Amino acid sequence: MSDKVKTCFWFDHQGLEAAEFYVSIIPGSSLGRVSHYADGPDKGKVLTVEFSLAGTSYMALNGGPHFTLSEAASISVTTEDQAETDRLWAALLQGGVESQCGWLKDRFGLSWQIVPQRAIELLNGPDAAKVWPVLMNMVKIEVAELEAAAA
Repeated sequence: MSDKVKTCFWFDHQGLEAAEFYVSIIPGSSLGRVSHYADGPDKGKVLTVEFSLAGTSYMALNGGPHFTLSEAASISVTTEDQAETDRLWAALLQGGVESQCGWLKDRFGLSWQIVPQRAIELLNGPDAAKVWPVLMNMVKIEVAELEAAAA
């Protein structure tokens, strides 16, 4: 994974654990290079982990407790259908916290948007004005409810 541009997420110490979890739940994903601290009190511990989620490159940095993740940055996943939405939502929510409109924060503190492709179509279609208010009251996105609003 030698992409010129990739997003780096700062973790306290659990970057490898997070990356391994993420690649296990998103098809077409893989772990890449893992680097270690060369000296100092953390010598030998994991410093960075490069990983790819469905072809998009990321890096996890174990930088200590100085900075924390926030909702200001999130990974957005467009799912094929409600079943994939439900599967990813359940996996990411283990130990995490739900938000609204398809957002959640996983157990590592990383924010995610889990959005079914059909929801995107409805939110940009001719009945969008009827669909948006329904979406704004959802936690996990339920396509059937959005389709009912559009009908």
